[in-house]
Amino acid sequence: MEIVRRLVEEKPVVIFSRTSCCMSHSMKQLISGYGANATVYELDETPEGHEIDSALQKLGQEPSVPALFIGQRYVGGAKEIISLQVQGRLVPLLREAKAIWV
Repeated sequence: MEIVRRLVEEKPVVIFSRTSCCMSHSMKQLISGYGANATVYELDETPEGHEIDSALQKLGQEPSVPALFIGQRYVGGAKEIISLQVQGRLVPLLREAKAIWV
């Protein structure tokens, strides 16, 4: 868990992803579409990928990607992000985390 905490520290938006995951790609596009510049960690391209994957699963993230943190808080995966968007709660979260300004 410490590795995930260290990676999301002081970053407004963090996405844990895999380069081959279409839902990860969709979440990156959605977040960037609002003008947020997310920090993205591709688990299949980082040496710590397996350790990060295990930590995300311990948080209850299954499958482990995409996993999004907004304002250093674990928000969830694609289903949770899409739900927040439909409810009109995603943009306020991004603003609160200072990931976007307008």
